[in-house]
Amino acid sequence: MLKKTQPAKILLSAALVLFGAVLCASQTVPSEQTPQPPAGTSQGGASQQTESSNEPLVYGVQGLLIETLDGKTVSSQSADQAFNPASSIKLGLALVALHNFGAQYRFTTGFWTDGSLNKATGELTGNLYVTGRDPSFHYEHAVMIARQLNAVGIRSVSGDMVVAPGFTMNFSASAGRSGALLYDTLDATLRSGEATRAWTYERMTLGDLTSLQTVPSVTVMGNIVVGSAAPGAKLLLTHNSSKLIDVLKVLLCYSNNFMAERIGDSLGGVLSVRRQIITLLGIPESEIQLSSVSGLGINRVTPRAMMKVFRGLRNELQKNRLSPADIMPVAGIDPGTMEERFTGPAWEGSVIAKTGTLVRTDGGASSLVGQMKTAKGDVLLFVIMNQRGSVVRFRQNQDYLAMQVQNTRGGPKAFAYQPRVLAMKLADTQSVSASANEFEPNLKTGTSPP
Repeated sequence: MLKKTQPAKILLSAALVLFGAVLCASQTVPSEQTPQPPAGTSQGGASQQTESSNEPLVYGVQGLLIETLDGKTVSSQSADQAFNPASSIKLGLALVALHNFGAQYRFTTGFWTDGSLNKATGELTGNLYVTGRDPSFHYEHAVMIARQLNAVGIRSVSGDMVVAPGFTMNFSASAGRSGALLYDTLDATLRSGEATRAWTYERMTLGDLTSLQTVPSVTVMGNIVVGSAAPGAKLLLTHNSSKLIDVLKVLLCYSNNFMAERIGDSLGGVLSVRRQIITLLGIPESEIQLSSVSGLGINRVTPRAMMKVFRGLRNELQKNRLSPADIMPVAGIDPGTMEERFTGPAWEGSVIAKTGTLVRTDGGASSLVGQMKTAKGDVLLFVIMNQRGSVVRFRQNQDYLAMQVQNTRGGPKAFAYQPRVLAMKLADTQSVSASANEFEPNLKTGTSPP
């Protein structure tokens, strides 16, 4: 609670009144040191209760909860009413994924064969089987596979390329289309310009110019088939994705729905994820209803439950000596959904948050969940949920509210954060080749085709 000075308390209440009483006509919040109130006309709406105000404030419907790190309430409004969290529910998915898999977990893609290699010609006589459910597998990773297969002497495959039903590439939910992309990208004569550019960009970003001196290529002579690996197939190569924390950073920065749904599938689906959130955090079942783990569709979460989700995620990260900035977008710095928010010199880097946006569902839903830092050294956790109105205006009002709350405590202060190019986070992959002579299954890990 704001108890240090009466002026700070009055300023916060006044800010909240102004926040809900007016609408914003432009699309960005001014970046001056002192935030300017959004311009517009009052639309009425739900009432908001702060530390000293009971006035009706918000256009549309709003849920709000702001707390100190030790759990004291700074401000609340309809904290026990269910709202559509939209993509901010991805924070719950991240929590369950970290709890189940661990921060260092890597998704594995296996390459197998039921044939044999002619070392003289470089031809693999037989089929090439591909297994795995890596949600981050992309063009550059396929080119890397071609290079690794070349390294063990494979230049062509006489049979078919058989991809598992769960295999995906370039965020395509279709195993058939993903297999076709892999088929073309492995073969330099079929490789698209986009695939070549992705490979070149990644290698240059990593400073690996040596890899660009050769052109990896594997030609598959047969067809693309969606199916299972043959019994007794031998392992050629395993490709491990970047660490889960890096995959989550990209997922949350860009709010990638496909990646979220694939990870959710790996965790048993939406019902399993909901059940685990409830069990881990002790949230009443009535406070969280999920139809998706990505935030698409009609989901329902109370601000109080969402605050528990965010606190649970922070705790899970702390167990791994990580912070929210390691997986969530830092406003005004990281690319993606928070890149153009809190961009003023004073506010840049002072907010770490996950957005949620549904333009039509529930008449327009928008949310912002995360933490802000103030000049006095306070870290405040916040949940803001809006629906039934303009998502553009909701976003601007969310930013304005956060900035005013920061101003009641001396203004904003940036979190300690050293940004990295996000492409580098998905480039931290590992490939392990089986023996070029034996092509035996990995006896150490017991790897075998699913």
